[in-house]
Amino acid sequence: MSSPMQSLASPFYGPEHEDFRATVRRFVEREIAPHADEWDEAGSFPRALYEKAGAAGLLAIGFPEEYGGIADDPFLRLILCEELAWGGNGGVQASLFSHTIGAPPIAAAGHPDVKQRWLPDILAGRAISALAITEPGGGSDVAGLSTQIRREGNEYVLNGRKIFITSAMRADVFTVAARCGQDGGLSLIVVDAKSPGITRTALKKTGWWSSDTAELVFEDVRVPAINLLGEEGRGFRLIMNNFNGERVTLAATALGAAQVCYHDALAWARLRQTFGKRLADHQVIRHKLADMKMRLEATRGWLEMVAWRLRQCSGKPNAELIAEICLIKNFSTQTMQFCADCAVQIMGGMGFMRGSRIERIYREVKVMMIGGGAEEIMKDLAARQLDF
Repeated sequence: MSSPMQSLASPFYGPEHEDFRATVRRFVEREIAPHADEWDEAGSFPRALYEKAGAAGLLAIGFPEEYGGIADDPFLRLILCEELAWGGNGGVQASLFSHTIGAPPIAAAGHPDVKQRWLPDILAGRAISALAITEPGGGSDVAGLSTQIRREGNEYVLNGRKIFITSAMRADVFTVAARCGQDGGLSLIVVDAKSPGITRTALKKTGWWSSDTAELVFEDVRVPAINLLGEEGRGFRLIMNNFNGERVTLAATALGAAQVCYHDALAWARLRQTFGKRLADHQVIRHKLADMKMRLEATRGWLEMVAWRLRQCSGKPNAELIAEICLIKNFSTQTMQFCADCAVQIMGGMGFMRGSRIERIYREVKVMMIGGGAEEIMKDLAARQLDF
């Protein structure tokens, strides 16, 4: 599972980072990689994996220590995403860590009682958290969301539909974006998934087969008013801040997948014999591998600088850094796309066979390029942040 990329020294990582890398790598080797094919074909993975990840400390990064978290460090996040890629199953990675987008708003703006109710269980893997923002009528256009909440005494009543929600079928708690009144502002509210009035419908996808994805319908769902995150109608900034973290995670995940593509393609090219010599001895193949390596190094360098800048500003990026986050998300997923395509081409028929992690990564490219904000949205947002 080792990668040539990880042997290169970097000034950003200390002994504590390498200790964490070793922990994640052991977890992936023991708990994910041996089951990657089986879980992909089954379209799911055991719920017990959440508690195993919690016990290993993999769910805790960036959450308050009093609830079982550990101090945030962008470089720990990079390591986690890259090492998980070696498990060869992006669907497991997506659902197992859906709390990284579902739970941060709770930690950032939740009432103390709500935090205590959910965060310890989420970080221990006893509860599954999901974020519900996207709707059938719009994805990245958050300002156009139509799901509604209205106040009735000590409760809010929630009505609306959400779609493409990761972990929605098995989630215990949803962090839902909704509008307060027809012309009101956006809010985030924490919804117990066992509440009456919630309907879940599983969706089938091109990739991420082992990650459950669903459409949600909320019909007069009653939620305690204490579950509102922050002030009523002022959740837009909370949502945008959450997107920044998600996009960095997606960039790191894409880099990890691209790294796996390079590693597997190189190993195949060194072993495969064609026309009396190794595949790697053909100039056209060497050039493909060199192009993959070039893009990987460029992506890694840029992503590490973004992580360093995030650490310098304590996770509160200015407009220029927000633009960089958007652009590195695009650049990294494009690197994944390029490397996945090259890897399948180098491996030929084997790259098209089920049971190959290259084949799975190839199917997962587009969700990475769309999720968290499609390329076109990212470019436009970056342009506005940079005041073009």
